[in-house]
Amino acid sequence: MEIKGKTVLITGGTAGIGLEAAKQFLANGAKVIITGRNQVKLDETKKLLPALTAAIQSDVANSADAELLFDQVKALGGIDILYNNAGIMGSGQNLAHANDKNFAVAESEIAINYLGVIRLNNIFLDMLKSRKEAAIINTSSLLSHVPLNLAPSYSASKAAVRFYTVALRDHLQISNSNVKVFELQPPVVATEMTKDLEFQAITPKQLIETLINSIRKNKYTIRMGLTPLLYFVNRISPKLAYKMVNTVKNAEVLKSLR
Repeated sequence: MEIKGKTVLITGGTAGIGLEAAKQFLANGAKVIITGRNQVKLDETKKLLPALTAAIQSDVANSADAELLFDQVKALGGIDILYNNAGIMGSGQNLAHANDKNFAVAESEIAINYLGVIRLNNIFLDMLKSRKEAAIINTSSLLSHVPLNLAPSYSASKAAVRFYTVALRDHLQISNSNVKVFELQPPVVATEMTKDLEFQAITPKQLIETLINSIRKNKYTIRMGLTPLLYFVNRISPKLAYKMVNTVKNAEVLKSLR
């Protein structure tokens, strides 16, 4: 798939992976629109990347925001690629505690990480179908294969994205649609929060370079870093894969961050 000349909408584009994606898609000749919930961060990102077509305040978990986003994007000429990057990992463990916060965290993770993906895909699909060549990029995780005990609802939300993506791709291929469906399965990405974990981390730059190269080659399921190994081990020995993710050290580090 060609990237140069395409217009890309990136949700959660003001920091981390989303910001790096905006930089690299621009560098590869695409036009880029980003969204985020924080107007201050959107303004800062627009100053950092003046080549952005637009930086639009929008919450993928809010249906009214999504409809308004569609209208704004349509007024800008529409998009060719929808990159569902926005996601959160909350601080509650959601593990049968009498604590309303735990439920609220789980609700937010599902609303943003999973239902937000479906919402935007549904809204933008007809627009994408009208393009000569178009794509949807959904972000799952290595935790879509093996759950992290301290993030059960986050892991569940990413597993839901993975299964949904497979079904969506199959549906569009059967209907001979021009919309390609890519699934990005990031490993742990190197940040201050993850530096002490017993995971092989990669940088946002490495992640997005792999994503863009995979899109060009029409490689629809994109695994890198620890993800391919964990995927393989889980197929051979689910118990071993589970232990790889849920080490004592990882549990201690994550507890200290909550």
